[in-house]
Amino acid sequence: MKRRRGLWLVPLAVGACVALAGSPDPAFDQLASRPSLSSGLGLPPAAVQDPALVALGRKLFMDRRLSANGTMSCGMCHVPEQGFAANELATAVGIEGHSLRRNAPTVLNVGFQEALFHDGRERRLENQIWAPLLAGDEMGNASKDVVLARVRELADYAPLLERVLAGQDLTTQTLEAALAAYQRTLVSGGSRFDRRFYAREVGALSAQEQQGFELFRSKARCAACHRFEIDSALFTDHQFHNTGVGWARQQPAARVRVPLAPGVETEIPFALIESLVTPLAPDHGRFEVTGREPDRLAYRTPTLRNIALTAPYMHDGSIATLEGVIEFYDRGGIDNPGKEPFLRRLGLSGEEKQALAAFLRALTGENVGQLASEARAAASTPDFPGARGGAPAAR
Repeated sequence: MKRRRGLWLVPLAVGACVALAGSPDPAFDQLASRPSLSSGLGLPPAAVQDPALVALGRKLFMDRRLSANGTMSCGMCHVPEQGFAANELATAVGIEGHSLRRNAPTVLNVGFQEALFHDGRERRLENQIWAPLLAGDEMGNASKDVVLARVRELADYAPLLERVLAGQDLTTQTLEAALAAYQRTLVSGGSRFDRRFYAREVGALSAQEQQGFELFRSKARCAACHRFEIDSALFTDHQFHNTGVGWARQQPAARVRVPLAPGVETEIPFALIESLVTPLAPDHGRFEVTGREPDRLAYRTPTLRNIALTAPYMHDGSIATLEGVIEFYDRGGIDNPGKEPFLRRLGLSGEEKQALAAFLRALTGENVGQLASEARAAASTPDFPGARGGAPAAR
């Protein structure tokens, strides 16, 4: 049997990772115990959602029974205790161990995004939900009707459905609205950056973090794509860029860096991995949506909020740490025919790189633990497969 790619790229220990679901990191529990008074600080206004619809959506998000064989939930790839991303795998793993092409992005603050998926192929959360539910290598359902029928048969949904539907029949629109409503409540601001620059809290950032912010918007040129405004900061331009990551994976001499332990890495020739695993479909990025040659190997600019919680990085999870990302951009990305022209060598010193990383770690929202705790509670009913966050135990 061939080994699948996802298993080759598991970081066994990465500094930015947090604990697996079922054994939460104490930092999350500490955050969860604090009142969430400023979770929207630094973000645009969020639309108020119907609490009953949100509760239904949260339960659906964490429910493994929505997959064809009862093993996969949305929360399996967007693990609440891991910044609603997945820290263990470079690229996501779907139903029956199928390796997917891309990294699972965080869904924190996803309601503010103008484009969804790394290639931006959907614009509305209501439309987005069906891609993972129906994909044969993700949750594996044959049709929307199959999903609806399964939810109708689950007795523990009856009270929530009655509150939402008031006797009406469950429809695809209800499922879409519920999952979208829940995701729109995953609002996480109130970071130390927000407290300093939007609440004018002197001392919220250290001198090193302040230096990192100055580098972020000047010499390091991060703000060219990860934009912030005078009254809020999403840290994205909502555009698509070719940094060379996708191109590098297509080269015969490409090598994959694999973390083995804290500070210990090895490299494996990508050609060797390709010879041992089930091949993945080629990935051409935004080009697959638009068919425009300038969009080939271009991917969505991700938000940097909560970035310290959501390793590994890039659309293919090929960089394990924030320090690795900074080194990548300090080198000017990877040259290729379509690379963004504004990417160039930065010449950052070691001290400047440390300051930039410190600033990025100051972008963690103050309520992430609370949101994770709420999601975990939705997956802990006695008859619920995959309690404690919807993620399997570590193997």
